[in-house]
Amino acid sequence: MRAGGDLRTGFAAWRLWGHLGWHDLKSRYRRSLLGPLWMTATMGLTTVSLGLLFSLLWHDPVSTFVPYIGTGLIVWSFISGCLIEGMDSFVASDELIKQTSAPLTVYVLRTVWRNTLSLAHNLIVYVILLVLFFGALHRPGYTMTGLPCPADGTIVCHPGLGWNTLLAIPGFLVLAAAGIAASLALGIVATRFRDAPQVVAALVQLLFVTIPITWPLDVLAQNAPGKVWMVELNPLFHFVQVVRQPLIGQRLDWWSWPVVGVLTAAAWATALLLLRRYRARVSYWI
Repeated sequence: MRAGGDLRTGFAAWRLWGHLGWHDLKSRYRRSLLGPLWMTATMGLTTVSLGLLFSLLWHDPVSTFVPYIGTGLIVWSFISGCLIEGMDSFVASDELIKQTSAPLTVYVLRTVWRNTLSLAHNLIVYVILLVLFFGALHRPGYTMTGLPCPADGTIVCHPGLGWNTLLAIPGFLVLAAAGIAASLALGIVATRFRDAPQVVAALVQLLFVTIPITWPLDVLAQNAPGKVWMVELNPLFHFVQVVRQPLIGQRLDWWSWPVVGVLTAAAWATALLLLRRYRARVSYWI
């Protein structure tokens, strides 16, 4: 009951964690010329640089590959932020935890809200990419290779931008729910075991390499059709897909939705169990 009360009270205190998350973002870029827009500038520069380079390596058209890599990086920055910064949710708020009686959930929501604000700033890059390459992304049946869509299915074809783009909204809501649960669980573990952040950070870097963000999944599907399952075993792959694919009008395999649903439910079950057992000990571990 105390764990459930912590969650209810924490979500109800939206003014508190909303202010703390916004203050974190303002403090990070205080006295800078562009402020939080530096995130947008960095994301835009990274997208253009990697997009132009890897489009040459993979022989993909710039008009489709640059939005592909840009949206992938935007979604991944939110995921990695919730995982890596989530482990530091309680340790970074040690003074507040010692001096106030606010629910622990507040500090987790503070982290996820801060990363949501960062995502909102980075979406400016997506809007710019959408304006520049709308014609290529809106065309039904477009391919990442730029070749015509064949009838034999040897090249992956995408439906293009349309009403399916709205699926990115429920995709992000599920992603945010999973991010809250993961941040809560990892925050408790990292407070008890201070080596955990290094282990998780290394694991996140490894998972990034195996997710098709800087390389197109279509190439793997064409060159090694029987090996796509190796990528789909990565749990974070499906969270990227349910947000990115609708944003750029690409085909989304239906099984990604039940996968993210099961993973989100498992993350919440783990977080609730840890909160129930160790909620009272976090302040002592700090």
